[in-house]
Amino acid sequence: MMNMALQTTLRGHLVHNEPMGKHCSWRTGGAAEIYFEPADKQDLILFLTQTANDVPVTWIGLGSNLLVRDGGLKGIVISTLNKLNDLRLLDNGNVYAESGVTCAKLARFCQKHNLDGADFLAGIPGTVGGALAMNAGAFGFETWQFVKSVEIVNRLGHLESRESSEFKVSYRSVELAHSEWFSASVFCFPVKTDDEESNIKPLLAKRNASQPIGLPSCGSVFKNPQGDHAARLIEAAGLKGFCIGGACISTKHANFIINENNASATDIEALITEIQHQVKQKFNIELNTEVRIMGDKL
Repeated sequence: MMNMALQTTLRGHLVHNEPMGKHCSWRTGGAAEIYFEPADKQDLILFLTQTANDVPVTWIGLGSNLLVRDGGLKGIVISTLNKLNDLRLLDNGNVYAESGVTCAKLARFCQKHNLDGADFLAGIPGTVGGALAMNAGAFGFETWQFVKSVEIVNRLGHLESRESSEFKVSYRSVELAHSEWFSASVFCFPVKTDDEESNIKPLLAKRNASQPIGLPSCGSVFKNPQGDHAARLIEAAGLKGFCIGGACISTKHANFIINENNASATDIEALITEIQHQVKQKFNIELNTEVRIMGDKL
């Protein structure tokens, strides 16, 4: 799977059989065969160039949109959270952010530099890499509205810059070739033209009032169907507060599933399936997951 001499040259954190519940916001899930936190981008490239090409690789950031099944993940998990963390203002006024920068940190950075439009990112519990991969959005805005270009790293450790126009982007979806990942992005946010205060605090207050913040969840589990809201459908199906094992649908926001009592990943996935079944049966609407479900079942 890996050149054994590699472990002595890497500067990052490399472990075997790492419980993914430690790195996912649902606080549950099986173990990764190999778990790696690179020291920086150069360390990441070294790691990729010296690992076997047929070994599956999974990238994570905050793990806030991920359910790892109880049987765990084969291959390698790479965590970029606070590792690929370069964040700076470019000479042309654009913002360069590596994939491990949290969305909240990017929002505060833009506020500090008098840039407009980034406040919505404060309400996204994830990293730039994750926001790019799924076109994360909140409060009527989406990540790719502000992307000028991206930096891609592939399975061989090669870096490539691409313009945003080269990607097919839609609601909570971005098409990216297999074995390629977003390592950084250049964002173009307009300069504020008035003295209006940042919306970060009121937006977070709005989020906290309507969502079960601080509890182990992944945020919104399902994408909103066209012209409707997943939370409304789940509530209308009478499922608010419904539980399977230790996994419960939030009584505050029906599109959130809470790990309320040491839920297994199996409990959570069973609850997701039951929600889809009930909504399909009652309203003939297919609910598609926003959360990524991966790994082996026990």
